[in-house]
Amino acid sequence: MLLEVKNLTKSYAGPDGTQPVLRGVDLTLEAGATLALTGESGSGKSTLLHLVGGLDLADGGEIWLDGHDVTGLDDAGRAELRRKQVGVIFQQFNLIPSMTVGANIAFHARLADRSDASREAELAQALGLTEQLHKYPEQLSGGQQQRVAIARTLAARPALILADEPTGNLDEGTAADVIDQMQALVAEAGSALMMVTHSTALAQRMERQVHLSAGTLMGALS
Repeated sequence: MLLEVKNLTKSYAGPDGTQPVLRGVDLTLEAGATLALTGESGSGKSTLLHLVGGLDLADGGEIWLDGHDVTGLDDAGRAELRRKQVGVIFQQFNLIPSMTVGANIAFHARLADRSDASREAELAQALGLTEQLHKYPEQLSGGQQQRVAIARTLAARPALILADEPTGNLDEGTAADVIDQMQALVAEAGSALMMVTHSTALAQRMERQVHLSAGTLMGALS
């Protein structure tokens, strides 16, 4: 089992006092598997993703990734986790504007000491970016920028990929195309994928679908 989440809890302070966001979530994900996480706004989807990725700290419970206790890591340990084992694809792309497309694709791999020019070229070709490598993010369409973000994550060869509404800024046709390409490349790499999405159609492309409601995991969708 690659990922095990056990009785995970998280609350945030609000104007009306402490607001629970996750209420004892349990979740598992095998290596190489794909899972869609759905739920209404405020249900805790992004919070769960951020906790698993070491971007935030849980109040209680456990997160185990490849046999290592994520909840027991300090800041440096969580940063190392994101460099070596976890890749995050954000809705807002988070590309570095001062870097070319090629440099953006190579960025995380270099941080992880896994830079491989041939691998990065293969990803660029597979995602239709070969002619864009010397351009800057602002010169690309939204769909192209999302493909760069996907290539950047995959170039580092993470064991687990977390995608937070990765096509939320794209039209339906472009979103479906990007997800198809991402799934094929993730499968080829043997990485596990957990994707937050509001789209039932995109969720159904994953092997498993689970639903969060008011911070509680409701199980598989029909």
